[in-house]
Amino acid sequence: MTGHGHVHGHHHHHAHDRLDAALEGSSEGLRTLWFSFGVLAATTVVQAVVAGASGSVALLGDTVHNATDALTALPLALAFLLGRRAATRRYTYGFGRAEDLAGIFVVLVIAASAVFAGYEAVRRLFGPQEVSHLGAVAVAALVGFAGNEWVARVRIRTGRRIGSAALVADGLHARSDGFTSLAVLLGAGGAALGWGWADPVIGLVITGAIVLVLRGAAREIWHRLMDAVDPSLVDQAEHALSHVEGVRAVGDVRMRWLGHGLRVETSIVVDPALTVIEAHRVALAAEHALLHGVRRLTAATVQFHP
Repeated sequence: MTGHGHVHGHHHHHAHDRLDAALEGSSEGLRTLWFSFGVLAATTVVQAVVAGASGSVALLGDTVHNATDALTALPLALAFLLGRRAATRRYTYGFGRAEDLAGIFVVLVIAASAVFAGYEAVRRLFGPQEVSHLGAVAVAALVGFAGNEWVARVRIRTGRRIGSAALVADGLHARSDGFTSLAVLLGAGGAALGWGWADPVIGLVITGAIVLVLRGAAREIWHRLMDAVDPSLVDQAEHALSHVEGVRAVGDVRMRWLGHGLRVETSIVVDPALTVIEAHRVALAAEHALLHGVRRLTAATVQFHP
């Protein structure tokens, strides 16, 4: 005999709270995206003004780079909004995965950044460029670095809190952009000292740094697309279940992320002498324990076996 306990029918307020938590997560994600879009737009404007006044080619490249970067917030925001749509008969789990697809796009953009930075560095290695207006370039590059790093930290922190791999990847993307601004800054410093070789060498080092960032972002998205979860979450779930009265043993615990919420499926062993009603009560208690014991859990399915 296999029973299925479901919280939803019995405790509507819980279902609503959990839905609110997922929506709250998506609102927080959208707020972070708009905030970061504002910061990056402002840094881009500052850089554009300085680039225009100084006529620096290096700076112009960095400004264009930052402008395109600010724009990756848009597909991500679109995915967040799409993820809020209710499930349909075709998309029975809802649209939470849209975000992970946007994450793939972000990873591709970081890869493009790495290729671009590497290409520029190699080009300058063979044909060194004179960097003019060093002071202005240094100031604008510093602004670019600071703006991007600030955005990176906010995005990564929010992404981790709301369980959004795509937002974490976009944070890493901002960090990789900060690195390109840093390259411009260090290049200007090298030029000021009269080290012509410094610029391309720094460019190559920064390309390496971007490749490392790319690895981190790709790992985040890969884990999400492959339904990987932090093993400590599985421990939390098992711990919560093992303390429920009437649960004799805990079977496999399976978890996956969908949008900003975790779903868990598990089976428990109960005393064969229990009536179906009593067994069902144990399964409900088990679901309660899961929903209270595991952060960001939005749905739990518990099967019981005698």
